[in-house]
Amino acid sequence: MVTIKSTSTIFPSKPTPGGVLQLSEADQRVQWTHAPLICIYKTTSDNNEKTTLLETLKDSLSRALVPYYPLAGRLRWIHGGRMELHCNAKGAQLVEAYSEAKLDELGDFAPTKAVEDLVPKVDYGSPIEDWPLLLVQVTKFSCGGLCVGTAMSHTMADGWSAAKFFNAWAKLARGDDLEENEMPFHDRTILRSSEPLLPPRFEHIEFTKPPLLLGHTDAKEEQMKETCATMLKVTKEQVEGLRKKANEIPHQDMEMVVTRPYSRYEAVASHLWRCICKARASDNSQPTRLSLGLDYRSRLKPSLPLGYFGNTILQTVTSKCVHGDLLSKPHSYAAGKIREAIERMTDEYIKSALDFIASQEDVSVVRSNFHIRGYTKTPNFLGNPNVSVGCWINLPFYGMDYGWGKPIYVGPGLLNDDGKSFIMSSPTADGSLLIALRLQTEYMDSFKKLFYEDMPW
Repeated sequence: MVTIKSTSTIFPSKPTPGGVLQLSEADQRVQWTHAPLICIYKTTSDNNEKTTLLETLKDSLSRALVPYYPLAGRLRWIHGGRMELHCNAKGAQLVEAYSEAKLDELGDFAPTKAVEDLVPKVDYGSPIEDWPLLLVQVTKFSCGGLCVGTAMSHTMADGWSAAKFFNAWAKLARGDDLEENEMPFHDRTILRSSEPLLPPRFEHIEFTKPPLLLGHTDAKEEQMKETCATMLKVTKEQVEGLRKKANEIPHQDMEMVVTRPYSRYEAVASHLWRCICKARASDNSQPTRLSLGLDYRSRLKPSLPLGYFGNTILQTVTSKCVHGDLLSKPHSYAAGKIREAIERMTDEYIKSALDFIASQEDVSVVRSNFHIRGYTKTPNFLGNPNVSVGCWINLPFYGMDYGWGKPIYVGPGLLNDDGKSFIMSSPTADGSLLIALRLQTEYMDSFKKLFYEDMPW
């Protein structure tokens, strides 16, 4: 049980640029909801220090909102399901909360209902002009532990940009100043499509409807099924075992050209995908696809400025694939499907995809999934028979030291739908990985058994 003690609006500490900031097509395409994140700290400070701690967070957030002034603004709907950003310094929201619970009671911090309560709530029933783009909830536990839960508008930033902001805020909280090379770059027009708009140059299967269960004409029945969340631990040895297995190309498949060994992500995500499909036990002819968000900052030519603040993520999806092939063929087949989806994202393909989004009269039809549990209005349900596997392995979340040490855990505060997962680095930094996953309850036990049984040791 979490009790809210106070709510404050945090304004930038100095005057900031005003006016309208144009959003990119990548910003328009992502969810307009807020991405939930929890950072857990094992502090042992007394009550007086905790009061100082909260004031330190408020003061440093106020200063962080000067270079990151778009986060203090507000969105507004315009034409075609699109938005624009008004830089009006209306501020971020900071909530102080308390829980009688102890951190140990949250177990492995899987995004269950108890963990969801650590993330600040947004009233999506109110006008969009009233939504703070950044909300923070600082929850103190009876054991002395602390959670900094955040909800940042996904329209404003992807995971990499969010991590850069949180690390900048933490640096200010520690009493340090930001260097010139740590300042964000806010001109999102550098991603604007050329005029006149060029027609798409590729098929862009990532904007097509995902497969449905055989015999179904929509996903409504699957969307209504009960789901549950879990946290999977994969040791360094297991990760290396999966990589070795993925990189074993059978003699009959020697025509497969693998220019470099499959990565940790490709090996683990393909194992996850196969085990989920096996647990769902559908017909061999059941189509399935995996979707993942790919950061294209360094894939563009020229690459984007290092401090670019915004969304540089595009969903890519695996090409046509059925359960029978995925499960009967070796691990390398599934890993190869993921590699193919990743390598499809060249400079020209990305620019063509952005042009495709720009060409849509109503961008809502290609908008990706939402951070709301049980939200059934999304045009593209990514669950059964499909999976979504996000990659947080390289995001620098564990640098978020606000002055009382690094977090003991950082992860999603919510997984909204069936088949949604994130592969993350472990806080132990020993090469092991964590996987947060939500799956239909009827398949979870079978899946977990298969996940570890089929793991090479």
